[in-house]
Amino acid sequence: MRRTASVLHLDMDAFFAAVEQRDKPSLRGRPVVVGGTSGRGVVATASYEARVYGVRSAMSTREARARCPHAAYLSGRFHAYRETSARVMDVLRAASPLVEPLSLDEAFVDLERADLPDLEVGTVTAFGEELRARVREVSGGLTGTVGIGTSKFIAKVASELDKPDGLTVVPPGTERDLLRPMKVTVIPGVGPATAERLRRAGIHTVADLEAVSEDEMVRLLGKAHGHGLHRLARAEDDRPVVADRETKSVSSEGTYDTDLTDRSLMEGLLTRQAAQVGTRLRKHGLSGRTVTIKVRLHDFTTLSRSTTLPSPTDSGTTIARLARLLLADLDTSGGVRLLGVGVSGLADWIQEDLFGETEPEPEDVVVPEPAPSVRHFSPGMDVVHEEMGAGWVWGSGKGVVTVRFETADSPPGPVRSYSVDDPALAPVARPAED
Repeated sequence: MRRTASVLHLDMDAFFAAVEQRDKPSLRGRPVVVGGTSGRGVVATASYEARVYGVRSAMSTREARARCPHAAYLSGRFHAYRETSARVMDVLRAASPLVEPLSLDEAFVDLERADLPDLEVGTVTAFGEELRARVREVSGGLTGTVGIGTSKFIAKVASELDKPDGLTVVPPGTERDLLRPMKVTVIPGVGPATAERLRRAGIHTVADLEAVSEDEMVRLLGKAHGHGLHRLARAEDDRPVVADRETKSVSSEGTYDTDLTDRSLMEGLLTRQAAQVGTRLRKHGLSGRTVTIKVRLHDFTTLSRSTTLPSPTDSGTTIARLARLLLADLDTSGGVRLLGVGVSGLADWIQEDLFGETEPEPEDVVVPEPAPSVRHFSPGMDVVHEEMGAGWVWGSGKGVVTVRFETADSPPGPVRSYSVDDPALAPVARPAED
């Protein structure tokens, strides 16, 4: 922990939903939910108007629709989120050379490397306000909440205290007073299972946790977790702000509208995902030793299985072979909602491939492709019409797509419906994803 409040954490407010509201005038001030739009989907971000109804990130779309049926449910436009994120990150990097992005919408900034006259509370507070104003300017009016403290842990906690569009600075020496009344779940790593274990031990707040000895914490939670929580309960965190975060894993997964029961189809989907993972590994000059599959069953039970190679690989063939072997150990007869493949234990080198990279895939692995003549229009997608101009997909189904014609700089526009095969209507072309 530092002697000065010199670690800043910026967290953009309801980022994905806010970008959609910025670009779609008719949605401003209305509930917006971004994520999977089918019943099998999961909420990625909910606007603050939707959160009033209890909609939260990681909630199933089915539950979100039950809570807030009048919200706009959009599939997401990651090109827009990436473009906006890049502008925000440029502002942060102009302020300090040490910026550690955590995701598209949040990052740590080391103020010790910023060009500030001093690191007194008044100085960093004024800097935080200036930074928020600059972020709002470059992002087209989006807001971000800032927390500033003596460590990454304290800065992140502070950024949650005045959401949305707020700023909190925790003066040096007041960290424990801030934390003590809070629930133990404020500490990173205290998820539902750990919180329940602590609750059974009579530990509910950080103050309760602070009163427990380190030996008792280790007995309750194990050596690594126990030591870590013992330190964080006392606001002890000396992790540096790291400009280049190391990639820890590469993965690909999919959620399916209908439960999968055909084992050969599952193997085919895993094979395709493994090929995507292998391509990404090679693109970035990486390889990995540990292959993991993720399987969510029909009852939402999530299972994972892993195996570790003696040497790293970047071969989609090898990754697929191991993924199929891992799947063979699981009972999927009741149906599968989600499948995923990931590789971790990454390195920037490879050794001899355990299985041989040139071995062909089994010929009986067949993954059905959608009919090429059917065009897909997902809710929220950018489209253009030859006569009406730019707009976005309000909804689609049964061969009809409904479009609202408006842009970020226009007033709320008219709504029109077309056949999905209408040649005058087309999705806006975007660069291919990695």
